[in-house]
Amino acid sequence: MNPVFVLAIAGYAAALWAAGLGLKRRPGSLDSFFLASRELSASRVAFSLCASWIGAASLLVSTDEACRDGLSAFWIVGLPAVATLLILTGLTRPIRAVAGLTPSELMRRHYGRTAGLLTTVLVVWYMTVLAASQMVAAGPFLGAFLKTGPLPSLALAAAIVMVYSAAGGLRAVARTHVLQIGLLVAGLAAMVVSLASRTTWGAVREAASASGKAGYFDPLSGGGRNALIALSFVLAWTISPIAWQRMQAARGERESRLGTSGAALLLGVFYLGIVAAGMLFLPLFPGGAAGAPLVTRFIGQEPSTPLSGLLFVTVLAAILSTMDAALNAGAFTLTKDLLGRPSGSGTGGRPLVLARIATLALALAALLIAARLGDILKTLGLASTIMAEGLLVPGIAALFLKRRAPLAGLLALIGGGGYALLSFLADSGFPILSVPPWPWSLPLGVAIGAAGFAAGLLLGKTGDTHKESMSPAPESGPRSDGPRLDISPEIVKR
Repeated sequence: MNPVFVLAIAGYAAALWAAGLGLKRRPGSLDSFFLASRELSASRVAFSLCASWIGAASLLVSTDEACRDGLSAFWIVGLPAVATLLILTGLTRPIRAVAGLTPSELMRRHYGRTAGLLTTVLVVWYMTVLAASQMVAAGPFLGAFLKTGPLPSLALAAAIVMVYSAAGGLRAVARTHVLQIGLLVAGLAAMVVSLASRTTWGAVREAASASGKAGYFDPLSGGGRNALIALSFVLAWTISPIAWQRMQAARGERESRLGTSGAALLLGVFYLGIVAAGMLFLPLFPGGAAGAPLVTRFIGQEPSTPLSGLLFVTVLAAILSTMDAALNAGAFTLTKDLLGRPSGSGTGGRPLVLARIATLALALAALLIAARLGDILKTLGLASTIMAEGLLVPGIAALFLKRRAPLAGLLALIGGGGYALLSFLADSGFPILSVPPWPWSLPLGVAIGAAGFAAGLLLGKTGDTHKESMSPAPESGPRSDGPRLDISPEIVKR
């Protein structure tokens, strides 16, 4: 066990706990626990969104993809992150109009109790799998440097997060995200500078040519797979409770818009740096990622140096900042559904105890899923299908519907969510029906959800028309069966 990495993780955990637990005010209600009392500044919104989206897939997977496929790796996480935030900037007003409502409560309002219950299941499932995708990365990464087994490594990562997220809620998570985004930027910059000092772009071009990578510098290379992965993430993240929660926790509409647009700019620059680092790896690791992610191998080549300690903590920041966001947002939905009352009601006591128990329960469930799934990108992709196929269409429609449409929401959730469940089981080794692997399963799943919603709207409209035709026509004019007697309050008093 290398003492440099032991000291790095100890110092990092202490800094996170100091930031997360050093709150002037402790959460006194669910509103303060999950929405930071709606007091987040634009910069806090932007930093928290960035930290939530820069996860293991960004540092570990995207660099490997960039080394293998070149510039087109920007499609994997970078492009969908930027596109999603621009879409959410345009949806700021309707999203903030439902502030305080979880996705389950929003769906229950427009589609009925059953739709709300199904939404709770899908959202909690999504957030748990998203947290699991980060644990999948944490296990082998920590194990490689701390010489611990997979399960102790997973438990260590979860324990670090639990200390501040279960105690301080979103306000604590947002405070730690400021620290973590600073580490992420510093670590990426240091890695790019270090790589650029060891090789050149001319060497990258020669290595790509020698490996037969004709489209290495073509951003459109990769075809349908990259487009489907990007589409999967855009559709899922547009309805993601993590983004909505931060937009609703902002001080006002202006802060929310500035936060999402600022995060889009920061993430665009960050992911260009990620792709650049991955491409610079090619001359140094011509065989690509063999057995371990390139970033992990690069850190291992620099033992007992400040650079290795910084990069080690940078990867941890990416993993933990996404994990804590997923657990907090998932607990938000689970707690509100268990209580069945507005988020701001009640202070202390049972609501906050339930919130903390829900956070711990989701972490435990994520540990169990992480032990089953071993591929980071695949796990993240399976999580995205839950939202894209099951919740996207009815969720966005709920922001604009003027009337209830219970059948439409129910059919969309059952159709799209059911297909997402089949895909998840098939990719997890429990096939019930033959479905294409992710991301090729995405178009059919989204189509099923959209078709169910459209069919529900049509059937609901037909039913309303039938009821109107069967109801008696309203009377227009005075009744003819006798004089009408009006008694005013003044006459009654007399």
